[in-house]
Amino acid sequence: MSDDSPLLAAGPLGTHFQTQDPFLFCAYHRDDYPAGQETQGPDPTLLRGRDIGMDFGRQDGWSMYHGDVVPGFPQHPHRGFETITVTRRGYCDHADSLGATARFGPGDGQWMTAGKGIVHSEMFPLRERDADNPLELFQIWLNLPAKGKLVAPHFTMLWREETPVHRVEDAEGKVTTLTTFVGAYESVAPTPPPPDSWAADPASHVAVWSLDLPPGARFVLPPAHAETTRSLYFHAGSDLEVAGKRFPEPAQIFVRPEAALPLVAGARGAELLMLQGRPIGEPVAHHGPFVMNTRAELQAAFVEYQRTQFGGWPWDREGIVHPRSQGRFAKHADGRVEERG
Repeated sequence: MSDDSPLLAAGPLGTHFQTQDPFLFCAYHRDDYPAGQETQGPDPTLLRGRDIGMDFGRQDGWSMYHGDVVPGFPQHPHRGFETITVTRRGYCDHADSLGATARFGPGDGQWMTAGKGIVHSEMFPLRERDADNPLELFQIWLNLPAKGKLVAPHFTMLWREETPVHRVEDAEGKVTTLTTFVGAYESVAPTPPPPDSWAADPASHVAVWSLDLPPGARFVLPPAHAETTRSLYFHAGSDLEVAGKRFPEPAQIFVRPEAALPLVAGARGAELLMLQGRPIGEPVAHHGPFVMNTRAELQAAFVEYQRTQFGGWPWDREGIVHPRSQGRFAKHADGRVEERG
């Protein structure tokens, strides 16, 4: 990239996106699951040839991950960071060591602060028995600063009913849909972050936005604070043009945050995820599900988990799947219940 270009770097896009501080990780799950059985899992005959319990191969276009009957991620621990899960298609069933549980679906998100330690499960029920069950979601790991590594665990639901969706029309009448899960657009703010999040400080300028451009649409991404990092993940569509540079296939694109960024979609439209935020700027010691500042803190985290299991697992199964008839809901650790149907 030239010195005066708003584009800093770009590269091919995989299923695990390269991120910039304050983000640690972003996984993109896109699975074309078949019809579900009574168990809300796939037909057992379709599991042949898979490494059940460790299936990431996308055989037939989908994976079981660590699930054996229902795909997903049975109980596993986290410490020292946050997860933001954004669901575009399909459903996610959550349960955790605090006794909280939830089911959320298309357009919903969940923001979980692991803090000093939590164990949770994330399962993907195949609710439709007479149709396919496509799943598409992002799981984004947002770091916590040293002072917040051991805060109390917490989660906030980002329900689609409360998530701002902006429809921005260009000069030719083509409408870009901008969904803001984190960070305000044109002074319209989404659900507030958890209280101990890096994003809870407005000076952190954290934003998680999804952009859907129809074929030929034009949209200008407004400038952000100069001290932030800004990453674009072009994950679906064709021939996206960013500040005059053409990307013929999915790509990750790091840009200068202070620049207004013109986007032009190709013949099949373009779908993007944007991650933005002021860097924390601290050392990162990361191993598996724990993210601390030093190797000694990591070792202490593993010792504590082996000793306490972060409070233990209060459920009778490792992967909690709610009944097929259960709608979207969340039950929090304090007993508060949110019903969304």
